[in-house]
Amino acid sequence: MENKSHALAAGAFVLLMLTLLVALALWLTRDTQSQRVYELSSAQAISGLQPQAAVRFKGVNVGKVSAIGFDRQTPGNVLIRIAVDEQAPITESTFATLGFQGVTGLAFIQLDDTGASKVALRFDVEPPARIPMRPGLLAELSDRGLRILGQLEETTQRVNTLLGDENQKAVIGAIDSIGQAARGLQQFSQQTGKLMAPLAKESSATLKTLQATSDRVGDSADEARVSARAFRTVTERMNEPGGTLDQLSQGVSTLGASAQTLNTVTLPHLNRALGDTARMARQLGRVAAEVSDNPQALLLGNAPVAPGPGETGFSETPGQP
Repeated sequence: MENKSHALAAGAFVLLMLTLLVALALWLTRDTQSQRVYELSSAQAISGLQPQAAVRFKGVNVGKVSAIGFDRQTPGNVLIRIAVDEQAPITESTFATLGFQGVTGLAFIQLDDTGASKVALRFDVEPPARIPMRPGLLAELSDRGLRILGQLEETTQRVNTLLGDENQKAVIGAIDSIGQAARGLQQFSQQTGKLMAPLAKESSATLKTLQATSDRVGDSADEARVSARAFRTVTERMNEPGGTLDQLSQGVSTLGASAQTLNTVTLPHLNRALGDTARMARQLGRVAAEVSDNPQALLLGNAPVAPGPGETGFSETPGQP
């Protein structure tokens, strides 16, 4: 009986210790931070993602995956529920992608934000607010790989069509035509070389003639430079003080002064002399006219002036008393 009582006590002690260890582990791993619940709906496969997987915001751990199931609102999609720390800046422009840890293949939820909105996403609604799920890097690579494979298959089909029997004959015919054209071009080159030999000789003679002409033009240019230097020397002498232009300017000034003196002194005297001469000519004309009308006036003098009206001896009929 004692052996059985000791075994029972030992078993009870072991159970008690296991219970204490489990409680201690739960106490140590408990999450004391306040968390917010959101949901993700993914149309792509989430291979490698497990409950309790990490949730990271731009690489920082902010929560865990609490549950994985199927989306009843969108048949065919996978519904992922995550618990996120209340300090995480989740806004209406936040989106989620599926990331993978190194070569282990374990997946996690990667959160990021486009920065288009600063309004915090609501967490106090039921069902929880949803964060958009975008294809991850592997999903994009897979899609692009499928497109590349499709393009490669299409290219292969086109190459097979291009290398068909009929096209091979056409290509061989084209190669033969190119060979014939090359031979014709070679013959043309030979004939051209034969024709170009005389032209080369004539060209050489022409070049020599051009060289001689160029030499003559060079001599003419030297003479022109000499003439230009002489002309420049003459121009400098004409423009220097006391030169031809300076003397010509002084002569023009003297001529202007003489013209001014002529206009202000000589011409007025000449005009007065001409006026006096004209008056004398008019007086001589009157004297000649009186002599012509009354010649005896030279001997007897001028006749008395006839009395006017109201004077003694006035008569209305001259020559009668």
